[in-house]
Amino acid sequence: MVQEVVVAPVNVAEVKWCLSKISEKRLWPGYALVKMILTDDSWMYVKDTNGVIDFLGGGKPVPLSTAEVGEILQDLQTRKGEVAYKHKLEVGDPVKITDGVFVNFIGTVLEVNHEKGRLSAMVSIFGRDTRVDDLEFWQVEEVTEDAGVE
Repeated sequence: MVQEVVVAPVNVAEVKWCLSKISEKRLWPGYALVKMILTDDSWMYVKDTNGVIDFLGGGKPVPLSTAEVGEILQDLQTRKGEVAYKHKLEVGDPVKITDGVFVNFIGTVLEVNHEKGRLSAMVSIFGRDTRVDDLEFWQVEEVTEDAGVE
């Protein structure tokens, strides 16, 4: 009936209080790949498992092609040793400072140090650009495009 279940993990690095921590999270939260011989019994067995709501697309599940499964498993294999960063801030991103002396100032990221969990940003104070160093990731939030920042 059920031959294999894959819940795709990913390693995520996060820095809190100057300590780097790598934890395993799910790549696709709420999803699992199930290799099974599809019968009414196996279908109901999976559907009745705690935490399973339904199959993708509702109704009766449609099997993935061998090529699609191969691509997914290859992608998971290449990601196996990699570590992703929780904060996706990059140089040039607009950020709003949410803590510290420059609270509510909006600036542009100049440097990012994922290992230390810190960044530097350029903010405008009374019309002059001022560099703010050693901001921790939790002290800033990314400004979205629709926030009206140029």
